[in-house]
Amino acid sequence: MNRTLLSIIAAIVCLDRISKLLVAKFIPLEGGMDVIPGFFRLTHLENPGGAFSLLANEASGWRAPLLIGFSIAALVVVLILLWRNRQINAYTLALALVFAGALGNLWDRLADGQVTDFLDFYLGSHHWYPFNIADSAIVTGAVLLLWSTLISPRHKTAPEKD
Repeated sequence: MNRTLLSIIAAIVCLDRISKLLVAKFIPLEGGMDVIPGFFRLTHLENPGGAFSLLANEASGWRAPLLIGFSIAALVVVLILLWRNRQINAYTLALALVFAGALGNLWDRLADGQVTDFLDFYLGSHHWYPFNIADSAIVTGAVLLLWSTLISPRHKTAPEKD
């Protein structure tokens, strides 16, 4: 894998870890502070579920192993794709972002059994699901991956001859 992509992954994982540790230290669980009133606040939530709190209310013992197993499988697949595509382009940058985000959230799950979320955007009483830096990397990577595979032209076609 390319050193630049490794540096991007390391930077995102470090930023994710540091931000989660600071939130846990300075914001009480389920507490928060307004940054932009009526739009954005920093909060401290622990999400035992997956994306969008999927399975968060599931009380069975299989939730954590399932989410950890899924994260590990995703990391292996992305690592293989990164290994095969060593050049830096939108596709490999997208994969690196997804890898970093998945690794950041897996770290939380292995250490605490849940993921710290703290970025809370809302308008009035309408809240988006709180998320973190790792989630942001995953979503940004997924959008870039979609763009790089579906929208970005892969090959320039030769002009048609009359």
